[in-house]
Amino acid sequence: MYHFLIMLTIASTVGLQAWRTLFNNFAVETAGMEGSHIGMLQSVREIPGFLALLAVYILLLIKEYRLSALSIIFLGLGVAMTGLFPTYEGLIITTLIMSFGFHYYETTNQSLVLQYFDKKTSPHVFGKQRSIAAAANIGIGIFIFFISPLLNYTRIYLIIGVLVFAAGIWGFFQNPSDKHIIPQRKRMILRKKYLLFYFLTFMAGARRQIFVAFAVFLMVKKFNFSIREITLLFVLNNLINFFLSPLIGKGIIRFGEKKILTLEYASLIFIFSGYALVHSRLLVAALYILDHVFFNFSIAIRTYFQKIGDPKDIAPSMAAGFTINHIAAVALPCVGGLLWMVDYRIPFIAGACLSCISLAAVQKI
Repeated sequence: MYHFLIMLTIASTVGLQAWRTLFNNFAVETAGMEGSHIGMLQSVREIPGFLALLAVYILLLIKEYRLSALSIIFLGLGVAMTGLFPTYEGLIITTLIMSFGFHYYETTNQSLVLQYFDKKTSPHVFGKQRSIAAAANIGIGIFIFFISPLLNYTRIYLIIGVLVFAAGIWGFFQNPSDKHIIPQRKRMILRKKYLLFYFLTFMAGARRQIFVAFAVFLMVKKFNFSIREITLLFVLNNLINFFLSPLIGKGIIRFGEKKILTLEYASLIFIFSGYALVHSRLLVAALYILDHVFFNFSIAIRTYFQKIGDPKDIAPSMAAGFTINHIAAVALPCVGGLLWMVDYRIPFIAGACLSCISLAAVQKI
């Protein structure tokens, strides 16, 4: 199961990163999209994450590891088709296919790790996956950098999509299952004793959206970072995470989820406040790197659930958690964008306040 999930995680990372790297340029230069179209497409991309709960009912029909592989097949199909339909309607359809594949793989991956690896091993596995994903991000970035002058968007999307699709086909015919694993409940589960897990998951989603929607925008809009500088920061982030992510997993095992999450949210208070207050390009770049590092601490929320949850509830609870995490993805970018128009610092001050609330909540662990 470990090697099965590592292979599919590489495929998932390569597919999503290639799609994201090329998408804005492709949408503008080839498909002729405007800002309003891009905004709607990004909202559409989050819909499958919001519908992750439906994965529980798909498990009535197929085994969970097969759904993981099938998700990678859909991800590859969506990426491969992206360049073939350069219209607004076409991009909505291919984005949905790609996004369903990515989000359902993420849901099943989290669930399978918690089912197949014990409480002392799962943090290490999550950390290793983050490390491998960082390496894959760097690899696909270098590949696109060198191949983009030689091939058009359609062919690049097709090549990468077919490779991801092939990885999914490979996975579909593997059988990494263990008959001794505890069977999962095939229905929606919401329990009072998991309220803290649900709350922390929701807050992590809100924090992620502030980071994704506004951190890079701040660096470009206020500090005039060029695309080369943003790319350099991206590579640096992934290099750091390649080495650091396994250490985060070891830290969770050694110190426990409460201490790790306390460190994350205490640090985020200063990071979000820094975004709102600093006027130095060097400092905001440092905050961005630190923000990226602490983002990986969120795996402690999943391993916390593993310690408190009924082993039969893992699959439905990971699906519910993924949906809860994406509630913020629907509302926050729109609300934050309106607040930005009033004062760019407001979304970041809000992020610091959310971090204070999360810091208080993790003390209940």
